[in-house]
Amino acid sequence: MRVLITGMGGELGTKVAQLVEDQPDVERVVGLDIDPPRRRLRRAEFHRIHPRDHDRTEALVHELAPQVVLHLAIYEPNARCSPRTAGELTFQSTEAVLPAAARAGHLEQVVVRSGIEVYGRRHATSEPDETAEPDPSTPFGRTLLHVERSAAAAGAESLATVTCLRFAPIVGPHFPSPLGRLLRLPVVPVSMVSAHPFTVLHQDDAARAVMASLGARHEGAINVVAPGTVTPIGAVRAGGRIPLPVVGPGWFSARAWAELAGSPIPDHVHELLTRGRTADGSLAAQVLGLRPQHPAHIVVEHLHDWAPLTYLSGTTATGPTRSSDTASPLLRVVPSPESS
Repeated sequence: MRVLITGMGGELGTKVAQLVEDQPDVERVVGLDIDPPRRRLRRAEFHRIHPRDHDRTEALVHELAPQVVLHLAIYEPNARCSPRTAGELTFQSTEAVLPAAARAGHLEQVVVRSGIEVYGRRHATSEPDETAEPDPSTPFGRTLLHVERSAAAAGAESLATVTCLRFAPIVGPHFPSPLGRLLRLPVVPVSMVSAHPFTVLHQDDAARAVMASLGARHEGAINVVAPGTVTPIGAVRAGGRIPLPVVGPGWFSARAWAELAGSPIPDHVHELLTRGRTADGSLAAQVLGLRPQHPAHIVVEHLHDWAPLTYLSGTTATGPTRSSDTASPLLRVVPSPESS
């Protein structure tokens, strides 16, 4: 089996690549992203290609002729880039990879990273299941729905199975997330008039869901959420932070202050804080045999656990090296022309 992983340079993409490498039936693993992975990979090939470079992307996809595409190149607003850039990168990556994979002629399955943001504010507190009609009310939700529809079109063209994993917001100590970054501020704005709960997801459970989808070959959407929920005030207090009650127009000032503090609040996070965000994850257990191992309150607690850096002893011709310096020989990186 030949597997193509988009977004391999991200935390989720790298974790999934490590799991795919361990599969005995995988002949070749190829990934692409704008940034290289930051963990050790044993046999995966990584290509540093910008999403707007459609020619190089299409050439790589046609050379590989993947049977499986794990499309994880979903750029959340204010996670690694601005909202506008995030939307453009997600759109460009989707339009470059999925049609090319369908035309390559061997595509059997597409697994897409999506999110429960596609349900929008109308379903925010009703724990929607996969039969609920998507009604995104934020730019990120609309971007995710576009990705799902593009994947469905590629699947229809190639007769491939398309699985859309609608993840709860993924947060963790080292996972780039605007929600996670906000909850680590000393003072966190919360709604004064509502305390609607929300759910989250641990990055390891998200990676396990991607791998379980490979065997299940489910057609359609699957919600993947942590057991239980938390409230905004509960999430703030779990980290020993101070909740700042905000109401109405006060959110304009709160969002401006948060941005100055280095933690912008994009529309989908503001919606979560004021209206909640939950979903029914029972189908994941039925179809994927997957039950996330980290409850929502544990995920939030782990968010505040910062592991210390451990340096490896050793010397080179230029002096001591760190563990990150010794990892590069295990990763095949094909640089872009701009970086070479």
